[in-house]
Amino acid sequence: MSDNDVRLDKWLCAARFFKTRGLAKKAIEGGKVNYNGARAKTSKMVEKGALVKVPQGWDILEVEVLSLSGQRRGAPEARLLYQETPDSETRRLKEAESRRLANQAMQPPKHRPDKRERRHIQRFQRQDTET
Repeated sequence: MSDNDVRLDKWLCAARFFKTRGLAKKAIEGGKVNYNGARAKTSKMVEKGALVKVPQGWDILEVEVLSLSGQRRGAPEARLLYQETPDSETRRLKEAESRRLANQAMQPPKHRPDKRERRHIQRFQRQDTET
């Protein structure tokens, strides 16, 4: 094992995809992280140029490994370890836009239901379960 060998869980933590190495390990073992298109083990050694798919909130980022590091540093330095692929970026932006439009279509209620409105809601819910 040379100085530049970095395990996948360490690299994901150093690149700030996960807060701790334990969380990175859980995600890898749970099959959430793909390395070059296949499931990987926690101990997989990361190579430059590899494609890694990582879940980030609602999105799944596909990044290319540019540099190796096993030590967690500041966010600007961590951002230099990888580069998001153009396909992933366009897909992420498109999905974010569709989520924004879907949330815009849903109007929150203007106020909390009063006693009469609650009775109507409960009556409606009971009707649903009886049929």
